[in-house]
Amino acid sequence: MNQITLYGADWCPDCRRAKSFLNDNNIDFTFIDVDLDKEATLRVEKINNGKRIIPTVIIHEKSYTNPDNIELSAVLGINEVGRVQLFGADWCPDCRRAKNFLRDNSINFEFIDVDENDWATAKVEEINNGKRIIPTILIDGKPHTNPDNVTLTELLSINIEKEHKVFDTIIIGGGAAGLTTSIYAQRDRFDTLILEKKNIGGNAFLTEKIENYPGFTNISGPKLMDKMEEQAKTYGATIKTGEEVTDISKVDGIFTVKTKGSSYTSRSIVLSTGSTYQLLGIPNETELIGSGIHFCATCDGAFYRDKDIIVIGGGNSALEEGIFLAGFCKSVKIVNRSSEFSATDTYVEKLKTIDNITTYMNKTSVEFIAGENDLFKSLKVRDNETNKEELISADGVFIFIGLIPNTTPFKGLISLNERGFITTSGLAQTSVEGIFAAGDCREGAIAQVAAATGEGVLASYGIRNYLK
Repeated sequence: MNQITLYGADWCPDCRRAKSFLNDNNIDFTFIDVDLDKEATLRVEKINNGKRIIPTVIIHEKSYTNPDNIELSAVLGINEVGRVQLFGADWCPDCRRAKNFLRDNSINFEFIDVDENDWATAKVEEINNGKRIIPTILIDGKPHTNPDNVTLTELLSINIEKEHKVFDTIIIGGGAAGLTTSIYAQRDRFDTLILEKKNIGGNAFLTEKIENYPGFTNISGPKLMDKMEEQAKTYGATIKTGEEVTDISKVDGIFTVKTKGSSYTSRSIVLSTGSTYQLLGIPNETELIGSGIHFCATCDGAFYRDKDIIVIGGGNSALEEGIFLAGFCKSVKIVNRSSEFSATDTYVEKLKTIDNITTYMNKTSVEFIAGENDLFKSLKVRDNETNKEELISADGVFIFIGLIPNTTPFKGLISLNERGFITTSGLAQTSVEGIFAAGDCREGAIAQVAAATGEGVLASYGIRNYLK
């Protein structure tokens, strides 16, 4: 029988996205947690040429490294009209005809070669009362034996004009700001759609522990974001993950939002796309990302249990993540380019109480050094006073030096400042009427979860004023 295996971890955002997508489409799969299975970790590294990248999905014994929802749809035959599976063979004329017809009409289908899979031959014989007739096509599990193109046109609703629902607002980005916007807008009886490129929760989801959100002395980022998502859904919000926006246009007061896989319409837009971790811009950085260089301790830290790691940065995020990593790593070496940390005193004082953390102050990161198998080996740093260089060895390195806004797709659409943040006025109104902004991507916003919820409230009031 066809087996689908997903190697991942519960803390991994893209693993959660992929699992949700498979579950939402009733796709059976086996989940193997790399945190609990060391053999699985080695298997993932072997598949990905030494890189520890999850999710890694095995379909038809072929591996897919962190596939997005569009790729999963194409491989597994997932469409709006249902899942399409085509049992056939490359030498079969009618199989080639059916495959070409599906491709020409942009229908995703899963091709299962009966010559290569004994279980597939048995399945075809079972469906066709012992006869080996191909192509046999399943549409949402219902079999159709060698259907002609006319039959496929009818079964798959090809050439039928689809009516697009017009939402009151489309919220691009499913972090704390976007979820809060949706919660408030839904309570105002506005119909909202959240489009999220990856998984719901944004950067907050990647935070292992949140201690300054009102009402909670201690709560994990994933748990808090799950609660917000549940609340938004309770009020009626529609949420779609794995949807990367490629274009926004406005005609006669209606916005059309195109993604890589679909298009949606609404009367207003909220941009809450958040921010991304900034790079150092030094030699070998991009080449070693995923091969020892990381930006999310919650996502990738578990790979370095009982190992030595480096943290680069001196702000709240660097110290917070360094303290988190010290809980299970053998040692943590924090490299800061200044002579003092810019983090709050709370984190600085806490740092002094942890025995397996060493600090390297007033050091500029110069170059990442690769070792065997092109994996990270050491960091070259330069002392800012003496100009003396040294190598700091470790098994991995985490970079926390700041954030850049995720606004590149909106250049030319709305006004951005020189750093790429969205400029707004009044109730989060951008330079385009009907488009609002909330969260880390907005100029002047504070990168805190509590602040992000306030951003969402502000944008919801902007929507209310615009749509009333």
